Amino acid sequence: MHQVILEVNNNISLHDDYLKYIVNKELDKLRDLIKTGKVSKTKTELLNQLVSKVWIESSSKLVNVINGTGIVLHTGFGRAPFRGKLLKELADRLDGYVNLEFDLDSGNRGDRQSLIWEQLSSMCGAESSLVVNNNAAAVFITLNEMAEGGEVICSRGQLVEIGGSFRIPDIIEKSGAILKEVGSTNRTHLIDYEQAISEKTKLILWVHTSNYVVKGFTKDVSLSKLVSLGKKHKIPVMADLGSGALLDMDSLGLADEIPVKAIVNSGPDLTTFSGDKLLGGPQSGLIVGKKEWITRFKKSPLYRVLRCDKVTIGLLEETLRSYHSGSFTKDNLSLTLLTTSRKVLMNRGQKIINELSKKRIKDLGIQLLESEVEAGSGSLPENKIESVALSFSPKVGKSKQLAKEFRTGSIPVVGYIHGNIYFIDLKAILPTQIKRLILAIQEI
Repeated sequence: MHQVILEVNNNISLHDDYLKYIVNKELDKLRDLIKTGKVSKTKTELLNQLVSKVWIESSSKLVNVINGTGIVLHTGFGRAPFRGKLLKELADRLDGYVNLEFDLDSGNRGDRQSLIWEQLSSMCGAESSLVVNNNAAAVFITLNEMAEGGEVICSRGQLVEIGGSFRIPDIIEKSGAILKEVGSTNRTHLIDYEQAISEKTKLILWVHTSNYVVKGFTKDVSLSKLVSLGKKHKIPVMADLGSGALLDMDSLGLADEIPVKAIVNSGPDLTTFSGDKLLGGPQSGLIVGKKEWITRFKKSPLYRVLRCDKVTIGLLEETLRSYHSGSFTKDNLSLTLLTTSRKVLMNRGQKIINELSKKRIKDLGIQLLESEVEAGSGSLPENKIESVALSFSPKVGKSKQLAKEFRTGSIPVVGYIHGNIYFIDLKAILPTQIKRLILAIQEI
């Protein structure tokens, strides 16, 4: 069996142990089916099935996907997307060795943060900055260094949970600090913070509730007032922004989101936010603020655990370079997709329809409709973004089966089902993927 499988396709080149693992796994599945009498295939058919399974299992698991959900910052698809051109240019510079921690001028060992800290700090209006591997890590190292063994005051209305069951109270506990909740879910006053301050207080935490909004009978305390309170009692203040935007999202027609620079200008000691959300960069956690704290963080054992590699730093540097004069370039694919107008999307959708045969359109019940989507990853939760989608109401089969055929085809396409109708939204589909989408539809 081993010999047969290796001879099926000369392209298969696997470590023997891994090959044995895959074969045994598939054989175990076949044995279970034979025991239950659910196999009626010949030996040749079973062998071909096994070979096919081995080939699939041995192929690359990370593949390119056409995102037809309309969610540009889709966590399941790696959040902020990148242009292939940008990645190729970066790959050329990463070929072999790079000056990650080597100062070419002095010839001495350098600091990987020096490759981006000046650019990031200046764009955010901060004294200094630090990059770690995600915002959860940024929040964790900040809490640990600033408040370990002491109390962290935070409003009950800001004890948020984000994707993956990541909760602010949990990370405060794991950081070694003690959470001291103040106020209520919907209303917190400055006096609540003042009365909570004690000798044990080490930090005041302000969390931007970027993934939900409480309306009605509400009250919260502005970050600037908390900063003033912190200065009065000589207690540092930290702001967790979550999905950080460098630009004014309102001016881009997206939402009235607080830019990072506005938060920094309010005066907190440190501000944390994500690099792979509205910023449009790689998975990373960005910390900006007072130089004394950033310097201290670099000496922490946790920094060694949480620091970023050369690929992340290279991608982040290129992302920051995509911003200029209060705007962004087409290299920032996330913002390009988010700001693409419905009119442009409608034209793209019509081009797709025009490339399909009338029979194909009729059999799959394809229509071009206006739609609304969200940015994704907890960013701009209240703001719907105008878009356009292809709807499918096939004559034969169910929408669930159609969705699976699109997902498992030679060109994987992931859409969504609503009201027993399958949709492929065009908002998060790259212009360069339109021809491939047409092929995917034709292959169904």
